[in-house]
Amino acid sequence: MVRNAHRSPVMADVARLAGVSHQTVSRVLNDHPNVRPETRERVLAAIEGLGYRRNSTARALVTRRTNTLGVVAFDTTLYGPASTLYGIERAAREAGYFVSIVSLRELTRDDLAEALDHLARQQVDGLVVIAPQSAVAVALAEMPQQVPVVTVEGDADVGLPVVNVDQRKGGVLVTEHLLRLGHRTVWHVSGPQDWLEAQGRMEGWRETLAAAGAEVPEPLWGDWSPRSGYRCGQLLAGMPDLTAVFVANDQMALGVLRALDEARIRVPDDVSVVGFDDIPESEFFAPPLTTVAQNFSEVGRKAIELLLDALAEEATDRRDAAPGGADDGQARTAPPPHVVVQPHLVVRRSSGPPRTT
Repeated sequence: MVRNAHRSPVMADVARLAGVSHQTVSRVLNDHPNVRPETRERVLAAIEGLGYRRNSTARALVTRRTNTLGVVAFDTTLYGPASTLYGIERAAREAGYFVSIVSLRELTRDDLAEALDHLARQQVDGLVVIAPQSAVAVALAEMPQQVPVVTVEGDADVGLPVVNVDQRKGGVLVTEHLLRLGHRTVWHVSGPQDWLEAQGRMEGWRETLAAAGAEVPEPLWGDWSPRSGYRCGQLLAGMPDLTAVFVANDQMALGVLRALDEARIRVPDDVSVVGFDDIPESEFFAPPLTTVAQNFSEVGRKAIELLLDALAEEATDRRDAAPGGADDGQARTAPPPHVVVQPHLVVRRSSGPPRTT
């Protein structure tokens, strides 16, 4: 019988070349501690020399793990969700996991259920769901969970692990910055009312003005797009007492800047404008935009850390529940973890002291 010269190497080939048993190769691949260093080096050298790649399907049958994480994302045409998704994907790959992504244009209950069902058929080990709307987080919490789930920018009150940027703190940073410059009050162009991020940024803005004894103007509502910011900017341009505007994202701030420029209102000489997100283009706006930066890489890393912790806990629970395990019969009552990532203010030339009369 002639061996196929193009056959991919298998574990038996590694064992034969390294002069060890099949079980020893398996222990090295699974990073088992009970392997002598010289033996481990010999096996790793054989793996490298043969170009051996582990059979993930066979491994999944043994470990019940596919080494794949599912991610449900929403409207990745927007900078925030897209950057969050990238941070999650990169952190997962650095942890040694593949990622399967379902990106939804709308986050309805049916769309969410369909996305979760799609990922369940792929037998993902765990899920990260970017859930920026409170109704989505509630719907997710009400659905049966077959694998561990972590939410990002979700509602911390629905009973699921969550990683959030402190959006309220971002609103505080902007408003305090403008008040310190001498502005008597700050107008606000908000994102959509059902977005948790928009709610948090508005909360920080409103609370800071109230604490300073400043007037709290009625907010204007946008939809995150430059066009909606432009429409709001046209309204703001007609307000004679306007000196400062906090815009809930940089894309809308771009529209506000355009509207003010068309009305011959100078920024920051006549009106200061501050955005949120610190998109790569914001430093090239005219003028360069003062804004709030979010650490999306840290958000992704923390989300994957929480999910891997949940997977480890699940494995421990399964061992303890097995015959001869250490299950003490007591249910865990600890609240789900909530990790908060802090934003920071990036001061550029679009904000300054109010004009003097």
